[in-house]
Amino acid sequence: MINIKSNQNIRPCWIIGHRGYAAKYPENTLAAFEAAIGAGAVMIELDVTLSRDRKVVVIHDETLDRTTNAKGVVADFTLAELKQLDAGSWLDAQFAEQQIPELREVLDLVNGRAYVNIEIKSNAYEPGHPTDAIEKQVLDLLRQKNLLDTCMISSFEVNFLEQIAFMKNTPATAFISEIPADKNTVDMCSRLKVFSWHPDHRIVTSNQVDQMHAAGIKVFPWTVDSTDDFARMRDLQVDGVITNDPVAAGNWQKIK
Repeated sequence: MINIKSNQNIRPCWIIGHRGYAAKYPENTLAAFEAAIGAGAVMIELDVTLSRDRKVVVIHDETLDRTTNAKGVVADFTLAELKQLDAGSWLDAQFAEQQIPELREVLDLVNGRAYVNIEIKSNAYEPGHPTDAIEKQVLDLLRQKNLLDTCMISSFEVNFLEQIAFMKNTPATAFISEIPADKNTVDMCSRLKVFSWHPDHRIVTSNQVDQMHAAGIKVFPWTVDSTDDFARMRDLQVDGVITNDPVAAGNWQKIK
């Protein structure tokens, strides 16, 4: 796989598995990531935060309530405690063995078969920037595994991107947004040298795509889960779509 940063002509539109293959598998589990890769996703997207003992774990919500058989705040549980939970049967009993994975487990599973988009959750940001801050742990892990070229770090939290921008030997980064981009957004992305902008697909316009592209920034909207939405994104010439159903998106890709 080539370095994400050197991939200047992303065509055809990249299919990116949102939390893996979340339409049919329990999100952010090893089963969902394996299924997304099997479905042909060029990249998988996942979410990370810290456990109570400061391990980097893969889960979207700040709490366990929606996607496990437990209740409470993720950060109040140790990794060992989180590993005892069922993270799959909320979707279907056949996935009862699925656990909350560590980031390192996902990277080992992917093993270079797809790019990886690691979203650091805003609730994990620590203004004091301790030595084991989540962004530092993620970067250290990517360096240890020699994955800086094939992974990206994304976040809604600009402070994470600010921190990473001034570090040496870093992967591609991305800014996630729920609000439309303006000149200030483009300028901020350019200043921080982000690789891509990840907006809610509902706010994307041709003008915003053109502005980002003019600044050399790719556009990967989320969550593109219908034929009509995919067709609109393709017409806007976005570079990739983050979707819950990479199989369906792959089929839409073939429709001229």
